[in-house]
Amino acid sequence: MAYVVSELVVDAPVEKVWAAWDDFGNIDRFNPAINKSRLLEGSPQGGEGASRQCDLADGKNFVRERVIESIPNKRMVIDIYEGSVPLKSAAGTLDFQPMGPSKTKVTMRLDFVPKFGLLGKLMVPLMRPQFLKNVKEMLAGNAAYVERGEVVSRA
Repeated sequence: MAYVVSELVVDAPVEKVWAAWDDFGNIDRFNPAINKSRLLEGSPQGGEGASRQCDLADGKNFVRERVIESIPNKRMVIDIYEGSVPLKSAAGTLDFQPMGPSKTKVTMRLDFVPKFGLLGKLMVPLMRPQFLKNVKEMLAGNAAYVERGEVVSRA
């Protein structure tokens, strides 16, 4: 399994940072790679079992994701279980570490297995930089949203 990891310190308390991520149906407010997101029918708003569909900014692709682990203000694990992107499987792990009363370090690790067997494995070196860019932009978008209320512009 391949992965990318990035971290960013957000100038906000962990509870505020967590609340933005736990508002699971509205990640489009701060992720520039997503055109529109919405909770799937019957899904809770946040926490384990929450599921959403994210329509990507390219206007053609989508992913469906669900929270498979939720420890408020500490960790969230998101399973990317379906979509039109070339991934056999993927999971994002977000870890939240308070750095005092008004700063939070957010670390995101994205583990992924591409489709297409051997050809997919050969594509990993090309996929890693793009996934890392996406993770960094998502973390920066979250920081702007939490710190200043900025809704991100689309990619």
